[in-house]
Amino acid sequence: MRIGVNGLYLLPGAVGGTEIYLRQLLRAIARVDDENEYLIFTNRETGSDLAPASPCFRYCPQDAAAANRPARILYEQFRLPRVLRREKVDVLFNPGFTAPCFTRVPMVTVFHDLQHVRHPEYFKRTDLPFWRLLLWQSARRSKRLIAVSEATRRDILGHYGVPPERVVTVHHGVEDEFFRLTRHVDEAGPYVLCVSTLHPHKNIERLLRVFQRVRKSRPGVRLILAGMRGFHADCIEQLVQTLELSNAVRITGWIPREELYNLYAGALMLVYPSTFEGFGMPVLEGMAAQVPVACSAIPPLKEIAGDAALFFDPENEAAMQNAIERLLGEPRLAEELVRLGIAQVKQFTWERAARRVVDVLRVSVHTPKLRAC
Repeated sequence: MRIGVNGLYLLPGAVGGTEIYLRQLLRAIARVDDENEYLIFTNRETGSDLAPASPCFRYCPQDAAAANRPARILYEQFRLPRVLRREKVDVLFNPGFTAPCFTRVPMVTVFHDLQHVRHPEYFKRTDLPFWRLLLWQSARRSKRLIAVSEATRRDILGHYGVPPERVVTVHHGVEDEFFRLTRHVDEAGPYVLCVSTLHPHKNIERLLRVFQRVRKSRPGVRLILAGMRGFHADCIEQLVQTLELSNAVRITGWIPREELYNLYAGALMLVYPSTFEGFGMPVLEGMAAQVPVACSAIPPLKEIAGDAALFFDPENEAAMQNAIERLLGEPRLAEELVRLGIAQVKQFTWERAARRVVDVLRVSVHTPKLRAC
């Protein structure tokens, strides 16, 4: 097969987990598939390092700017189909929600979540109609949809009404680097780690209020918030000042993976308080890094963590505080969760995800074509 990969959405350092997803998935595909040819269609901002160093992968930069979202969408809808015809692509893989409507090339599209449906209040009023339209047409036009969790699959089936056989769940994997980390004590003192974009649904404001109370009994413990600044960053920074936590809370912004690995290796625990997720990659990363995990009791996180995390109601600050204090104060509980986490996380590999994605692409080529919009 000649497989196109629609990487036009990727804005390095600015799209959060979907960037990690695409980079890790392509590297894993390169390790497990030496039969098919992959054409990686990128934008002006994305370098050739997105395409793995394999003879099966070809870097195909396009004259589209991801930073200008309307222009990128227009390019995807009207220019990319011509490129697909010229390159004789057999199937197009869309890893970032949206897909070109005006093409007869079979498509497989990844839905990471349905936040625009479940929590439209987190979207700009001017953006929301485009999210609704573009994802609706992606769901209708794609031969197969890949959901990153069973919870997301249920949302897709319930909202878009597509036949169940067209929606396949393929979980994320975990980078091997997390398993090889050597635990250490940080020279600057102990800290709780939260890996999260600073968006409203990530629930960081509640975490900060809880952490202020935790500090009363553990004044030496710090909190590190690692991830993109996001839409809510200014509010979070202001709250840190208001709660007088400036010396106890560090906000890193987007950081290189090597620095993130080091943060996991030195953390006392990982806390993940999100109120909504499509998957929840940091929970797996924490378990792979042998860090005890406390996280929200929401369906995607319970699905991937199993019995290997301490769950709490993300809207109940007392419950969140209790979970954090238990992991900080009960070494045996923390050790047991680490043991369970190592076993649980072994189910999630990028190689397994890559094989599943290649299988879905193969099946999609050999099913009847859908009409273009």
